[in-house]
Amino acid sequence: MTTAAAPSRGTTAEHARLAQATGRLEDSLAEANPWYEWGPYLSERAWGTVREDYSDNGDAWSSFPHDHARSRSYRWNEDGMAGLSDIHQELCLALALWNGVDPILKERMFGLTGPQGNHGEDVKEYWWYLDGLPSHAWLRWRYHYPQEPFPYQWLIDENGRRSRDEPEFELMDTGVFDHGRYWAVDVAYAKASPTEILAKITIKNHASEEASLSVLPTLWFRNTWRFSDGEPPRLSLEGDAIIVDHPMLSGYRLEAPPSPDGSRPQALFCDNETNNPRLFGAAPISDYPKDGINDHVIGGANTVNPDQRGTKASWWYKITVPAGGEAEVRLRLYRPDQIVSQTDGAWSDQHFDEIMASREWEADEFYAALAPDDIGEEEMRVLRQSCAGLIWSKQIYPYRVARWLDGDPGQPPPPPGHRTGRNSGWRHLDSFDVLAMPDPWEYPWFAAWDLAFHTITWAHLDPAFAKYQLLVLLREWFQHPNGALPAYEWSFDDVNPPVHALAALRVFVIDGATDLDFLERIFQKLLLNFTWWLNRQDPEGNNIFGGGFLGLDNISPIDRSHLPPGVKLDQADGTAWMAYYSVAMLALAVLLAERDSVYEDMVVKFLEQLVLVMDALEDSGCYDPTDGFFYDLLTDAFGNREPIKVQTLVGVIPALPAMTLPTRNTDRIQRLQKRFARRMEAQNRQILDWRIRGTGDNRRGLVSIVPPDQLARIFATLFDESAFLSPHGLRAISKRHSTPYQVPGMPGATIEYEPAESHTAMYGGNSNWRGPVWFPINYLVIRSLLQYDQFFGPEFTIEYPTGSGRKLALRDVADDLANRLISIWLPDPDGRRPVYGGVELLQTDPAWKDNLFFNEYFHGDNGAGLGATHQTGWTALVADLLLDPPGRTQRLIFYDDDRATSDVTPLAAGPAG
Repeated sequence: MTTAAAPSRGTTAEHARLAQATGRLEDSLAEANPWYEWGPYLSERAWGTVREDYSDNGDAWSSFPHDHARSRSYRWNEDGMAGLSDIHQELCLALALWNGVDPILKERMFGLTGPQGNHGEDVKEYWWYLDGLPSHAWLRWRYHYPQEPFPYQWLIDENGRRSRDEPEFELMDTGVFDHGRYWAVDVAYAKASPTEILAKITIKNHASEEASLSVLPTLWFRNTWRFSDGEPPRLSLEGDAIIVDHPMLSGYRLEAPPSPDGSRPQALFCDNETNNPRLFGAAPISDYPKDGINDHVIGGANTVNPDQRGTKASWWYKITVPAGGEAEVRLRLYRPDQIVSQTDGAWSDQHFDEIMASREWEADEFYAALAPDDIGEEEMRVLRQSCAGLIWSKQIYPYRVARWLDGDPGQPPPPPGHRTGRNSGWRHLDSFDVLAMPDPWEYPWFAAWDLAFHTITWAHLDPAFAKYQLLVLLREWFQHPNGALPAYEWSFDDVNPPVHALAALRVFVIDGATDLDFLERIFQKLLLNFTWWLNRQDPEGNNIFGGGFLGLDNISPIDRSHLPPGVKLDQADGTAWMAYYSVAMLALAVLLAERDSVYEDMVVKFLEQLVLVMDALEDSGCYDPTDGFFYDLLTDAFGNREPIKVQTLVGVIPALPAMTLPTRNTDRIQRLQKRFARRMEAQNRQILDWRIRGTGDNRRGLVSIVPPDQLARIFATLFDESAFLSPHGLRAISKRHSTPYQVPGMPGATIEYEPAESHTAMYGGNSNWRGPVWFPINYLVIRSLLQYDQFFGPEFTIEYPTGSGRKLALRDVADDLANRLISIWLPDPDGRRPVYGGVELLQTDPAWKDNLFFNEYFHGDNGAGLGATHQTGWTALVADLLLDPPGRTQRLIFYDDDRATSDVTPLAAGPAG
């Protein structure tokens, strides 16, 4: 990483590129920024996904296994290592490797399916996203490839043998990296222009002896012709270039100069067509199918086209590197008719070096402009690699559900179970969009509530893209006609927490708090979704909301989506999430009412809804005054009610809905309050009685649902280090539950604090967060603390940690919590990063220790990374904490320079309201 001076935000070369958007990505891919023409839109895994599953029973893992991937063309999207594609994913570029001993080419990342893993699906490779610019003008990726045979079957067998009480068996455990017997493969992409991409592949031999590696940069077309009436496009050889013949992309050339030893690479061609004889014992579609290059390189088979044409092609470099040495492969993909360099299209090493150096420097410049001036070197590493993972996780998401259910014209129809099974109620969904995915291997499909969190960090990098991500799921080709949002492709019907309004507010603020048109547009569509929640998720009409899977059901002793017959569950968090939604929609309405008084009606509506939810939650009995905590309430078939007295983050959600409004908005709410005064009087409630603080211009109004005494009690539990507060963030379940808890009258419905992977198969093996730290709720707690602090002011303090005797203002509590989360990746005094736990190679080896994983969640006691290794999506919230530190943030929704400093009383002293 080079060093750049810190220019002002918005003045860098990258900001200038981002400003070239013609349609701000609001309506179609065709209106995208020209620099988005090529991007890292390939997933790391397309096999085993719902879109490729045409089975009768919906078993996606078995329907399209890893063993099929090299031989079977995909229907909907493609995968590859260090992959790029054009924005329509017609043409793809990725890396393949062969160490000379593996049974197959390394064309994609290997991992275990959900049924194979003892803790669910799990990738068994080591690669990292090291750097990236949001325009994709600069990207860096690294992979460590064993020189010994890759132990595919050993990994399957050993993990299959292990129980859920045992740790996962990882690739590193097989010993293939011992004594440095591996290749470190770095891929850097630098764009000279939107249509000229330079690639540098650097391979380093870490072994103590000379070794050889086949490097095969591969270019291919996504197979669209098999499912339409079109003719196949064509790749062919012309001199030292593979040339493209395609209706939209004709003229592109993939140039490959000689190897480091001066020898020229060999061009290999086959077709992106399924190898029917191998997989199905059927007649061949092509003599040179998708795995033709694989079979030729591995075994010398005559499976590549001697006429040097096809729909898939590779440059085959055979490189020998001395012990500890390096070699380099250079490539250029470009259109001669759109060349902008001064080389007139001719290959130039000087041009190549200049563009590479320039784009890397511009990345330094971009992140220096974003980051605080005093950011440390290690914090900058965390920032850049977390953002790189977010950028590399962009994927094209083609999925026409009606076509997928019914099958393609001219193709065999799917079995009846497929046509009436998963997602059959979402026939309107017709996606062809670039989306921010949670993880490119374990979750290579959008997840609605994950996506909301992704946009917060994206707003720092590329606000236009962030807004597009929030808007696109509300467009008619995603949002259901009844107002529901699709959850994720495994079940669009599932219900996720409604956090999109909150995300829209955060994106609005990060972007400068000026784009009211964006807020208005998203507000109108969220109204439909809000109404869906009212109509569908409140079955008894009493403002007690459920929904089953709300992101937190996996820290309950029972499966809240599948209750026993006759059993009813009042979900403390379901109702609180609706309050959260109401508060966020109220804030949107207040902002829009400042420009257009028509929205004052919506201010009234959401104030009223907030009161209804507040009353319902108070009357529900979910709050236990003895424990000072919220619990789910279980009603059995005989009408007996019993609280599920497990202290998890479920009980914290009611404390999160909070919004502090400055004087001008408080006055508006006071005026509007008269418009529903009769309801308030009938309920003997004054909504603003304890929620007005300060005098004169320093007056504030607090919109929340939990009164001060309850808030103080919840905070006392939440910030207790023997309960929720860990050295690296808030645990999902109190550590006090190290002794198992059982639901009365329900044998087997038990739960206990488990700091790492869960020992139960409920909800899937690797998604049971019974104790680990995960970012979404930690982040929401921090944001809520800042809102409460904006109201109560710096003179109000709480004991933090509980029992320590130390008093901190709420903003300082938020700052400490953020620092605990950030510390997951920072070296401790011994130079060890908590994220890597006790894995010595990751902790101490120079080739490994500075390459960071951004896991799905983290060990509840020591911060070690758990679950998906590349779920940078929501874990990239760490970048927001670095770019907008809570201890000095000025990016609040309604921000004034001074917090309230008068008329401050302790939380517990305020009336219940």
